[in-house]
Amino acid sequence: MELTFDVPEDGSKKKEKKAAKEEGTFDATRPLGDLYSDLYGRADRTSSSIEDSQRALKEAQEALAAMTKTFRTGEAENEKKAADIYAQVERDFGVAPGTLSGKKLAEAKNPAPETAPVQEEKKEPETDPMDELNGLIGLGSIKHDVKELYDFTRIQKLREEAGLATVPVSKHLVFTGNPGTGKTTVARILARLYKKIGVLSTGQLVECDRSGLVAGYVGQTAVKTRKKIEEAMGGVLFIDEAYALAKTGQENDFGQEAIDTILKAMEDHRDDFVVIAAGYTEPMERFIDSNPGLRSRFNKYIEFPDYTDEELLAIFDQNCKKYQYVCEAGVREAVEKELSKRRAAAGRNFANAREVRNLFEEIVTNQAGRVAAMEHPDKKAMQQILPGDLTDRPDAVLPEEGKKEEKEKGKDEAETS
Repeated sequence: MELTFDVPEDGSKKKEKKAAKEEGTFDATRPLGDLYSDLYGRADRTSSSIEDSQRALKEAQEALAAMTKTFRTGEAENEKKAADIYAQVERDFGVAPGTLSGKKLAEAKNPAPETAPVQEEKKEPETDPMDELNGLIGLGSIKHDVKELYDFTRIQKLREEAGLATVPVSKHLVFTGNPGTGKTTVARILARLYKKIGVLSTGQLVECDRSGLVAGYVGQTAVKTRKKIEEAMGGVLFIDEAYALAKTGQENDFGQEAIDTILKAMEDHRDDFVVIAAGYTEPMERFIDSNPGLRSRFNKYIEFPDYTDEELLAIFDQNCKKYQYVCEAGVREAVEKELSKRRAAAGRNFANAREVRNLFEEIVTNQAGRVAAMEHPDKKAMQQILPGDLTDRPDAVLPEEGKKEEKEKGKDEAETS
């Protein structure tokens, strides 16, 4: 590769170029050799070596950097000349277009402020919703019903794409059962399953109850309900204790306005909007049967049974594993006994998995109080759950208070001796 820069020897022309250089104006149409000599004077450079060629390119880039400073006046004419010079160098040296021009000029004129690197938020890996459903403890009949519903909906979608007739079945559901039996969890999984097969466009779950839909003034309930519907569009609107919308015998109650607004949205957006109404079994049945519009759209019920004692204990073990706690001998037996006692006391209001979560949080709070009193707790101590952690210790003394009492006790003993 041969690079040649020829410089005219005419003295008057050199003076003209020197003056132009001092004024900060260059003629972008002149040969590259003339432009190069403005900075380096008379020079004839030829080389067939790759190293010299690379060095020449580097020198040209440095020259251009110096020339850019000259064009920082902000005048449009000078900016265009500088851009033309960059483009000329790119062509002569075989550099990709845009490598030197435009961006480099803008950076030279307006240097970007230094900013701290933005750390990308780590996202949990996406799991398969069907695997997540199968991984839930218990709920054997629920898993069967959901898979049956998923398979039917998926095949109907495939038939539609193949140009075949489809069976018109409502996708809206009623989930019945006591609190903490997995209704919200399964609804979230079902939304993702529907998205997976293209029945829903986004697959999010939006949770609400009466307070999120009903307002206290005429005309405001429809607005409030529509806003919640828009948030759930493309996914699932999950209405907990939906029967509370149909309160009877109360003056100025706007629950019916919310129901009418939801029914209209279910009809208008049947292809990309699903409603799941949830609550206790008997009140939900009365609620659906009280309104012909509800009965015609909610024709699929899924009953969520209470967890057995063994399943509740398995949920407790799952929490311990997830948060890295280890139960010592006697803890699991004590937990099972405590849950049975709470179930008997609560009756139909027993919160099932939610009650297990509450008990787990009580235990690890008590455990933290015990470990905090240690001088230097090790890793094992921070993971260990003892049978005594099932009960609160109201007589426990904070470390600093304990040290203070110990000092005062020592002082009293010194005075009496």
